[in-house]
Amino acid sequence: MSDAQDKALGIDIGGSSVKLAIIQGADILSRGEPLATQTYETPEALIEAICSSSRKLLARHPETKAAGAGLPGFVNYFTGMVDSLTNIAGWHNINIRDILSEALGLPVAADNDANCMAYAEWKLGAGKGYRDLVCLALGTGVGSGIIVNGALLRGHLGAAGELGQTCIDYRGRVGHYGNRGALEDYIGNRELSADAQISYASAGMARTLEECSPAALEKNARDGDPIARSVWEHTAQKLAACLLNCCYILNPQAFIIGGGVANARELLFRPLRKHLKAQLYPAHYAALRILPAHFRNDAGLIGAGRIALDFCA
Repeated sequence: MSDAQDKALGIDIGGSSVKLAIIQGADILSRGEPLATQTYETPEALIEAICSSSRKLLARHPETKAAGAGLPGFVNYFTGMVDSLTNIAGWHNINIRDILSEALGLPVAADNDANCMAYAEWKLGAGKGYRDLVCLALGTGVGSGIIVNGALLRGHLGAAGELGQTCIDYRGRVGHYGNRGALEDYIGNRELSADAQISYASAGMARTLEECSPAALEKNARDGDPIARSVWEHTAQKLAACLLNCCYILNPQAFIIGGGVANARELLFRPLRKHLKAQLYPAHYAALRILPAHFRNDAGLIGAGRIALDFCA
């Protein structure tokens, strides 16, 4: 287990950018220059750019003990192998852990980015002190990580905890993998905006998708717009369908919710609590907490670095 003063390199690989930083506990000590993911035509080119930027950071912090990488997709933590990544083409059967370790001369951990977020919240953020947590990031999709009995739930292939792919309607929309009714096909940024646009149109009001963004819907709802308020109500109802299953299967102490959609806070959390209370066994609900995430854009960096320190250094 790492010491609070140990330093790690955190790497957060996203569909639009790659962020790098030296972390110490919950603190960001130094940041690397962000890399625009889509400007690199091959995984090899992007990995080389990551290594180059990482070496510059490590030169300023030679005492760094380990490096952690969070990636958006199917990453087998146990082997370091990337099967595929969301919104980043060409990543198939690439052992990112071994490549980075050899290039940087450090022990490396590679994990799903939502697991990294959950680990950061559990160890250092809103979930500190809990043993049973479900952490969600509501944005373009739904990322999630689960803590059970004081350990990150990984599953046989390291792919456990993908709540965004769980079904809330067995006759619903067909998702990316052919699965019907997946949660993230209803409450992702794009889906929320598209549904809001339809609701406005049904009321005779034309709105662009930009005018129906989560941020715009939040503002409109706070200004008393009934359609925007109904969108948040329906979003909470859909999310509750998934979280109810989590409660009965996992019996968590708390849900920690972050991401852009969660910036609406009580517009989402208040109806979410209402729907959970109405459908949960009373003892379950009485012991349950719904908390906003502590970390924002740096959760992946911090979690990846901390996982590397705790399990590799």
